[in-house]
Amino acid sequence: MHMELPTPYVYLRWEELEANVKAMAQRLAEAGIDHWPHCKTHKSAELVRLQLAHGAKGITAAKLSEAEAMADAGITDILIAYSLVGEEKWRRLGKLAERAKVRTVIDSFHVARGLSEAGAQLASPIEALIEIDGGSHRGGVQPGSDVVQFAREVRGLPGISVVGVFTYVGQIYGSKSRDEIREMARMEARLLLDAQRQLADDGLPVAVLSGGSTPASFYPEELKGMTQSRAGNYIFGDMNAVGVGVMKPEQCALRIRSTVVSTPLPGYATIDAGSKTLTTDLSVKGQAYGFLPDLPAAELYKLNEEHGYIRYDHGQYTLQIGDQVDIIPNHSCVIPNLNDEIAVMKQGQYWKHIHIDARGRNY
Repeated sequence: MHMELPTPYVYLRWEELEANVKAMAQRLAEAGIDHWPHCKTHKSAELVRLQLAHGAKGITAAKLSEAEAMADAGITDILIAYSLVGEEKWRRLGKLAERAKVRTVIDSFHVARGLSEAGAQLASPIEALIEIDGGSHRGGVQPGSDVVQFAREVRGLPGISVVGVFTYVGQIYGSKSRDEIREMARMEARLLLDAQRQLADDGLPVAVLSGGSTPASFYPEELKGMTQSRAGNYIFGDMNAVGVGVMKPEQCALRIRSTVVSTPLPGYATIDAGSKTLTTDLSVKGQAYGFLPDLPAAELYKLNEEHGYIRYDHGQYTLQIGDQVDIIPNHSCVIPNLNDEIAVMKQGQYWKHIHIDARGRNY
């Protein structure tokens, strides 16, 4: 049983979390792919150390400040998977590079020139990966001749060393079957391998091929040739991972515990977890704001800031004021950024809290 903690609170089921970490580490290692997990999922140095202990070669950060927080905690191998724009960020990156081995991504001459100026002040150049648009059009140079042309533009800049290529295939979360996930993973690997070959033919050999979302990394055999996976969401799982078929609800390690505070009508209950606890991200399947594993036919159909609205068959379930319910969120990566600490349950009992070192580090 949980100790008496004030709801709503976020907690981790340690056995499931550890199993997720071990399983992903093993499947990637067997495929010969290095794991650089995205720490934006959990923002916790303690969980980074767990991932490193199970074979991760480094970590991926979403933002510069997140990378700084991890370096503060002693993490030294960091990829910043974001285009850093502006003098202030370039100066900070230069300072970070003095105490950690840091890489970042480029898809514009503007950013490459800024990194070059920062790197020129360092003992070693800043390592950069050329970002290639994987089809979601979030960022990146277009595949093909544009990659080669961009590499020609930046390869002579001092203080920067192009060591690889990078992509993100975000549309994989819209996959309707495992076969679709496999095909998108194959496409991702082909994109990076084609870029590597084209750059080598143009006189710029690169060794790092970075990709591998959580869905794709469940099928690492399809990522053959890639050197690096940035899978991050797998550590917790969520209803989006369940929705695309790579995880089951019982594997989801992060839960929200909430209390019923009102039962205004038969078949309706209000809980004390709203958008400030759960986020408003909808599931890739359906319109619910999370899944209640102990009440699978109930629907969490609406959120206010501090209230969640549950609708259910009154003949099937009975909820009373004071009852507690668990929720698996649609998108677990958002949840740690809403909390200073997260409770950990081990063998069903409260064990400890872990600190969210990079909470609010989104700049």
